[in-house]
Amino acid sequence: MINTYSKGTKYIVTIIGESSKIMSITFSKELMMNKYQQKLLNTIRSQLDNWLNSDEQIPHLELYRFIHSLAGTASTIGLTSLGNIAASLHHILTENEERKWTTKDVQIFLLPLLSALYNEELKSENLQVAETNSDVEQELIMLIDDDTTLLMFLKDELEKDGYSVMAYADPERALASFYDLNPDCVVIDVHMKSQHGLQVLNSLKELMQKSYVPTIMISVDSSKETRVQSYSGGADDFILKPFDLEEFKIRLGNQLQKKRSIDELVLVDELTRLYNRRFLAGAFERLMNQMSRENVAFSIAILDLDHFKNINDTYGHPAGDKVLMEFANIMRQQMRPSDLVFRYGGEEFLILLPKTDGKTAKQVLERILSELHRTEFISEDSAFRVSFSAGVMEIRESNDLQIVLDLVDGALYEAKAAGRKNVKLAAFSDILPRKKVLNIGVVDDDPIIRTILQDLFKKSQLNEQFQLEMKAFKDGMEFIESGWYKKKAEPYFMILDGMMPKMDGLEVLQKIRGFENQNQFTVVMLTSRKGEQDVARALKLGADDYLTKPFKLLELESRLTHLVKRMSEWK
Repeated sequence: MINTYSKGTKYIVTIIGESSKIMSITFSKELMMNKYQQKLLNTIRSQLDNWLNSDEQIPHLELYRFIHSLAGTASTIGLTSLGNIAASLHHILTENEERKWTTKDVQIFLLPLLSALYNEELKSENLQVAETNSDVEQELIMLIDDDTTLLMFLKDELEKDGYSVMAYADPERALASFYDLNPDCVVIDVHMKSQHGLQVLNSLKELMQKSYVPTIMISVDSSKETRVQSYSGGADDFILKPFDLEEFKIRLGNQLQKKRSIDELVLVDELTRLYNRRFLAGAFERLMNQMSRENVAFSIAILDLDHFKNINDTYGHPAGDKVLMEFANIMRQQMRPSDLVFRYGGEEFLILLPKTDGKTAKQVLERILSELHRTEFISEDSAFRVSFSAGVMEIRESNDLQIVLDLVDGALYEAKAAGRKNVKLAAFSDILPRKKVLNIGVVDDDPIIRTILQDLFKKSQLNEQFQLEMKAFKDGMEFIESGWYKKKAEPYFMILDGMMPKMDGLEVLQKIRGFENQNQFTVVMLTSRKGEQDVARALKLGADDYLTKPFKLLELESRLTHLVKRMSEWK
């Protein structure tokens, strides 16, 4: 005979056997409840997986009974949030409705339930993740070390402190990503198998030209020769391994503070000697005030060098820098002393032309375009020419800077769409702001994760800056066979699950890095907490970032938003 009764926070179970011997076993209520909660979560997931992975329509009565049962059970065993959502969905449904649901309809209807289920699964994993605010600009640290264990440790620890961290086991990939990421600090291991850290430092200094990005060398070699070579190569600090983590963070923070102080003082781009973006808002406001006082228009233009990424990829970043410097010289020669020229982004420039109408400004830009295209650039034995596309707008009334920039950027988009190498004149009445396209691919065999991630991106802040084109795939083979990745010239942001049937995420990553257009892809891997070896391999294969499952959706959105925004500033 078994008797059970409750006492405080415990269940006491009394078992009386044939020999009348009494045995009492005490269980924690929390332990018992967790057992039932986990069982229900598994049941819910199993049912949802079946529905979302099926091509067959779902009978209405089957869906109704599932929601009805869940609404009654979930709250009873402590899954209150899940129960409340199920109850709300239950009120929407009627039992005797004659209908069959498609997989897409079920996805949309059950989305609140899918999100609640995912959150409950996080709780069952006792996941504690520091949440970050995606509205706050995170400083980006680039780590370069072929010791993937240390790489993962430092990445995790620095991200806990609110930094955005990009970790690279392959020095060549780190160097190729430097321009796009525009990091705030670089940490380099001196002794790596594929390339010596001092060589990486030297290559970075060539890429940086005159821009200031602090570099920290780390090494097990404390010899005077290594330290002297590091400092003479341009390193800002040298830290001996093994090191104390707290001290490492302090020294890293000191370098970042130094960079912040320098950046706040500098209003001129070091490479081109043009004004940088920090000077733009004040200059625009002064022209607006002048326009109001004197009732005379001014013009604003955004210029973007055509196919500039191809120049860097084909001839190298030093050749690209020469193009930027020469283009800056041409603009200075062709413009009046009162005109203001800014380096607006990586290959984007902005011009303010006081007391200039739109038609005249367009003629000025076309003259600059003609002069630039006549210029022949030489790289080793190859010669090439460069052009730009531009949008220009006349300002005759008071306007917000951001609205104006959006409209001029829309005109630039029109110029590129018209075949590049031309100038488009914009007006408030004839053009709407255009957003850059960002292709987002989710490859994951979990239909709940796929659905939640797609919804996350639909509601993301990224929609304010980009036109998001999303596509989800249930496994790697479906992604490869789709050919989706071949059809677009815009960048791709891929989220790959590590473990999938048919073709796992690592195989997909390897194939992506073999694509001719692989430089268009930024890849984030999703891995399990026990998948350190998979993370190490992913980093060596060229993953740009990784996230450990289970993760909080806010953390994923924040990480991706910061990474995409950072890269888009220089693309």
